[in-house]
Amino acid sequence: MSHVHSLYIGGAWLDGPDSVTNVNPSDTRDVIGNYAQASLDQVQQAITAARRGLAEWRGSGLEQRYGVLMAIGDELVARKDELGELLAREEGKTRAEGVGEVYRSAQFFHYYAAEVLRQIDERVDSVRPGVEIDTRREPVGVVGIISPWNFPMATAVWKIAPALAFGNAVIFKPANLVPASAWALAEIISRQALPDGTFNLLMGPGSSVGDALISSPEIDALSFTGSLGVGRRVAAATAGNLVRCQLEMGSKNALIVADDADLDLAVEAAFAGAYSGTGQKCTASSRLIVTEAVHDAFVDKLIAKLKTIRVGHALEAGVHMGPAVDARQLEANLAWVERARADGATLAFGGERLERDTEGFFMAPALFTDTTNDMAINREEVFGPIACVIKVRDYEQAIATLNDTNFGLTAGIITDSLKLANDFKARAETGCVMVNLATAGTDYHVPFGGRKDSSFGPREQGRYAREFYTVVKTCYVKA
Repeated sequence: MSHVHSLYIGGAWLDGPDSVTNVNPSDTRDVIGNYAQASLDQVQQAITAARRGLAEWRGSGLEQRYGVLMAIGDELVARKDELGELLAREEGKTRAEGVGEVYRSAQFFHYYAAEVLRQIDERVDSVRPGVEIDTRREPVGVVGIISPWNFPMATAVWKIAPALAFGNAVIFKPANLVPASAWALAEIISRQALPDGTFNLLMGPGSSVGDALISSPEIDALSFTGSLGVGRRVAAATAGNLVRCQLEMGSKNALIVADDADLDLAVEAAFAGAYSGTGQKCTASSRLIVTEAVHDAFVDKLIAKLKTIRVGHALEAGVHMGPAVDARQLEANLAWVERARADGATLAFGGERLERDTEGFFMAPALFTDTTNDMAINREEVFGPIACVIKVRDYEQAIATLNDTNFGLTAGIITDSLKLANDFKARAETGCVMVNLATAGTDYHVPFGGRKDSSFGPREQGRYAREFYTVVKTCYVKA
């Protein structure tokens, strides 16, 4: 067997009892590497090491933390092309998207490095004479981080960076489909001035390593991004141990195209929202809610756009959309195409498996028309390059249709009306709203999260991250 990339526990690189092979979904002949799988004993070893590292790291000086986070961000920027290509090889998004994700990951570290120096406690007057009060924030403790495969670096980083910034110890378990990006990130972090055990990398399946982590009473907090079904299990497991929990789960986002929409802008927003990243985004706008006045023209323009899209190897120049992440995801996507057709939807474009020069998991972007909001494909998260047009009478029916879902992460509208835009911002039952923008694409310095079944617990990103990664202490002193 070729070299196996090790686990990182307690400041040491360790072998696991087994390993998995990481394969490029654009070309299954391209083996990216072999990656160790942690045992249950190693999960406990990491928790014990994290507890030791926490004791030192939580007392570290602000400039030490600032320097560590800045150094990680600087190296990610310097290596964005190299690591972006690695990310594209293992996940399937295009090279440009991979490089962009690594650069965004660097921005998270730089942002939270600055946030380290902005940690200012509050002093308030007491209602009692001679008593002083201050409130301060302290690390929550040992934090378990479980990240998904669709953003193998960025989602992990927007959890790891604030956790370290606020003085916590981290146990990081990436999705087993995409260990290469996680390992590369861990290798960079391992060379920083962190106490042994402050950061740990546990690779392995969620059914064993993940379950052991979420079920442990010895961690203090658990941040998870993944499916709704698994998220419910995480919530139940952590609640039983009174472990703080933060969940980002599925969604069924919608983009409204209003009567007065700029249709060229609407098509660009719909494409970027529904099909970029091969549609493998929790923020993807898979429901396109279009008023009947512009429905036909919008559909014609979107189909014309889709006809120009080149699907192929993620690293090939000129490719707009890469493959599905693996064979199972591709089969699930194709099954959704057949189910939608069986339910009465019209397949207006694409939806078929594609053959390319390399053996990979390629499919044409699919667009359905004649769909209704009660169809299964408009109720459940698909996580593929599939969008469905829902024709509505007017804006009022559009906003009612948008909110008729158990999810609530992002929503968008394309309109030239300030009145409609303001009404939409007030009435969309989602955590993020976009006006004349794609639903996919958020900034790192503001809160991110959803409502309903999409999210649970404090928001991620920006200054709001401290609500999860710190605990508040109120101190009374009689002078």
